[in-house]
Amino acid sequence: MDLSGAAWRKATKSGENGGACVEVADITGAVAIRDSKDPDGPKLVIGHGDFWRFAAALKKL
Repeated sequence: MDLSGAAWRKATKSGENGGACVEVADITGAVAIRDSKDPDGPKLVIGHGDFWRFAAALKKL
């Protein structure tokens, strides 16, 4: 999947200290996730419903 045109944004819960940051991009039918320190590295692409379930589970931690 070509994500070169994706509009990446830092997740709201990522800190401003330059540490562990996650970026997300809303793409057609899915959400892409990447490590902000490695933007050319691997990306995770999951459906919107699965993303919201994943985010809800993380909020419970």
